[in-house]
Amino acid sequence: MTAADPFAPFADWFAAATAAEPNDPNAMALATATPDGRPAVRIVLLKAWDMRGFVFYTNLDSRKGRELAANPSVQLAFHWKSLRRQIRIDGRAEPVADAEADAYFASRARDSQLGAWASDQSRPLADRATFDARLAVVDARFAGAPVPRPPRWSGFRVVPSAIEFWQDRDFRHHERTLFTRDGDGWTAGLLFP
Repeated sequence: MTAADPFAPFADWFAAATAAEPNDPNAMALATATPDGRPAVRIVLLKAWDMRGFVFYTNLDSRKGRELAANPSVQLAFHWKSLRRQIRIDGRAEPVADAEADAYFASRARDSQLGAWASDQSRPLADRATFDARLAVVDARFAGAPVPRPPRWSGFRVVPSAIEFWQDRDFRHHERTLFTRDGDGWTAGLLFP
């Protein structure tokens, strides 16, 4: 794998993961950092991707939303253990367009839409009953009507600057290919295992 386009092998590996992984093949670790450089990592779901980058959605006031507003440099990692593969992506998180966020939000299950309104994601919660009560209020508010996207809920596109493909091999002789953005194109090369 040394062609100068990382998106073709990504498409192949993602299709293989989608066919083989029993649960959330689109799960990816998202690493952010606080303004003072403390790392934070969590799992998010890839909801779209193309040659512009990799998209996920969140509450903009969540911890990750606040960290991305302060420092948009991120890393993503996909790990498909049963396929013995991993992809790491270095990049910059940029907000998606409102129309893109609106379209994705409209495609979500109604209960997920309501939850986005009821949750102060990442903030302390006294007890589950508090969230359930807020959910009931939101459900009543939008009864019989479409649920609009909350103003503080949107998505980010990670625009990649580097993409590494890692394939497990026997005796730790792994195969690693690194694609690095070079102007409008990419350069590719191998890394030692």
